[in-house]
Amino acid sequence: MVEPFLGTWKLESSENFEEYLEQLGVAPSLRHLAALEKPTISIRADGAHLDIKTQSSIKTTEISFELGKEFDETTADNRKVKSIVTLDGGALVHVQKWLGKETTVKRQIVDGKMVAKYSMNNVVSTRTYGKV
Repeated sequence: MVEPFLGTWKLESSENFEEYLEQLGVAPSLRHLAALEKPTISIRADGAHLDIKTQSSIKTTEISFELGKEFDETTADNRKVKSIVTLDGGALVHVQKWLGKETTVKRQIVDGKMVAKYSMNNVVSTRTYGKV
């Protein structure tokens, strides 16, 4: 069920995010700026259809998709990826693939917080969001 994820979330803490962005190939100056941001994420649902909007002072992105169905996504750092989001054991798992590469964002609700683990090439960044 996606209900626990619905609503608006504000970043409270972040670990290892610059290192994760380096794995994605983000330029050093942009990695530093992105790591300083405290984005807000809004998640809405209409049945199996979800919308996730991420807002920061640098950029706002929005994805709209159906759970379990692949879709085209342009990421905040302008990568063109094939994405799929699934619900797996209470976690919202977002996989992005491009140019033979892959990254995963696994969101879970832990003690009323949304904990997102961003992983690529054995580098993991943990970002914790509180409900607004």
